[in-house]
Amino acid sequence: MDQTQPVAADLSDFMGRVWRHSWVAALTVLAGVGAAYGYTQTQPRTYESATSVLVEPITGQDTTVAGGRTRSDINLDTEAQLVSSTPVAANAAKLMKSTTPPDQLAGAVSVTVPANTSVLVITYSASTPSQAQAASHAFGQAYLATRQESATAELTNQMNSVNGKLRELGGQLARVNGQLVGLRADNPNRPNLVSERDTLISQVNGLNNRLNQLSTTTVNPGRIIRDANLPTRPSKPNVLVNLASGAAVGLLLSVGFALLRERLDRRVRRAADLGRRTDVQVLATLPSGVKPDFDDVFAPFGVGGRVFQRLRNEVLASLPAQGTRTIVVTGASRGAAATLVAANLAAAFARTGGETVLISAQLPDSVGESVPVTGLFDVAPVPGLSDLLTHRASLAEAAQRTPRTPALRVITTGSTASANGLLQSQSLRDALSTLRQQAEYVVIEAPSTASSADAQSLASLADAAILAVELRRTRHAQVVDATEQLRRVGTPVLGAVVLPYLGRPEPATAPEPPVVASPAPLPPAATGESAPREAGDDAKTQVLDSPTVIFRRIEVDEDDDGDVFADLTGAAEPRKEETVGSARKTTATGVLAAFTEDGPLDGGR
Repeated sequence: MDQTQPVAADLSDFMGRVWRHSWVAALTVLAGVGAAYGYTQTQPRTYESATSVLVEPITGQDTTVAGGRTRSDINLDTEAQLVSSTPVAANAAKLMKSTTPPDQLAGAVSVTVPANTSVLVITYSASTPSQAQAASHAFGQAYLATRQESATAELTNQMNSVNGKLRELGGQLARVNGQLVGLRADNPNRPNLVSERDTLISQVNGLNNRLNQLSTTTVNPGRIIRDANLPTRPSKPNVLVNLASGAAVGLLLSVGFALLRERLDRRVRRAADLGRRTDVQVLATLPSGVKPDFDDVFAPFGVGGRVFQRLRNEVLASLPAQGTRTIVVTGASRGAAATLVAANLAAAFARTGGETVLISAQLPDSVGESVPVTGLFDVAPVPGLSDLLTHRASLAEAAQRTPRTPALRVITTGSTASANGLLQSQSLRDALSTLRQQAEYVVIEAPSTASSADAQSLASLADAAILAVELRRTRHAQVVDATEQLRRVGTPVLGAVVLPYLGRPEPATAPEPPVVASPAPLPPAATGESAPREAGDDAKTQVLDSPTVIFRRIEVDEDDDGDVFADLTGAAEPRKEETVGSARKTTATGVLAAFTEDGPLDGGR
């Protein structure tokens, strides 16, 4: 099966990351709004009042409006600058009877020109409503007064200039008239003097007309068309704008936090994370709403059952059509994920009618990480794999037929405590070889790759491997490491099955071992003595059985990172034996049963 390449994050993936941290977003938005509200309360209140002034040109000027400005000698942009000039501010201070420096008053004034108008909107900002109203009105009046003074002064200058010119022309005209009085009519200079006199008279008449026009000109600087009003609420600070800004800043911080946390998060939070951050294909995903049952496999027509039926079809399409298909299921992290995947996959294979064997390779030193398959299929805990590999039980005895799925046989973990190295022994290879001849599908539940190298050893004997990934527990590095371990032994990794967070399953309570009465002494294996070995025993198992020691209950706990560990601080307790009459009674706590070389003491399975 081809491996999927890392997928690029789209908008839905981005929104999904942010939504997973919605509680952070809510907190940061609330904090941003609270901070903005606190900042708003500390800011001084500013009130604004505006006065609208219509600027009217002096009579006779062209005042056609075009493009928001007038085509005349009046430049509204220049007039807007004059409003905040020092002379206007000084006149406004006089009107308000204020001792504030003109430059400081001018700094609180702003002037705008509405489009296609000859109106100046003079706005003044102050700490009180009355001050803002009075100052805005005063600046409007001061501007008009200053403009009128300027226009009047200009007219006066023009009139003075005309009067001066008239006086000059009057003197020239008097001189010419004096020369004409003494000349005879036939004097050759008379025509020139007459012409000069006429020119001077014409100029004097023109200047008199100009003087009359200037003296009758009325100066109209403009008028206030809307006086300043008394503001009822402050314009600054703007509460709504500040609160919205605080919320926006909080939201941006939460988005940044969410993306940073997703970037630095070491654990798998969603199935899509595997495709984005590793090269492992997701074969199946168990919905978060489906709660796994540690006492039974999923029903075939339920949501979980359909997920594993589709998984079965994909696995079959990836494996050779001929021969026995052997699949190893291992967890990238510790926990019950591998057990649930292996058990439900084996059940899905068995429902097709093909003979299927499920091997639980969780040896006694690692069962604290998982859940036993005995409860899932209602089979006896012993004999199992460890008993088979130490030749305490035959393959027919260890492979127990499940009552609800006739085509499925289960080999449980077993009970031998001294099982170190069994998964690397030749006995396991021989057992798998025999099972390949008897069954169509062999599913091996291996210990997690994070706890031991047994998964790698078992994968070398299988046709393919499947990773079980538990959300919020499995780390990305563990997935990469598990994939690398399996591929280094040449086993193709079909992909990963993603399960929701399972937590820690409740440990199953082992039944009290039965009291066995025997008229004869117990064999050496039950009394703690080493049994005599026949020739060839080393070649069979290469494992030396040791006296059975009963340990106290192994307390399983979970650290802050979600990893499961076992508390082995309890001291070992030796087996206690009591003699009642002619019978010997053996009792134990914390174990399933004690076995002789031929099987359990009570002969049961």
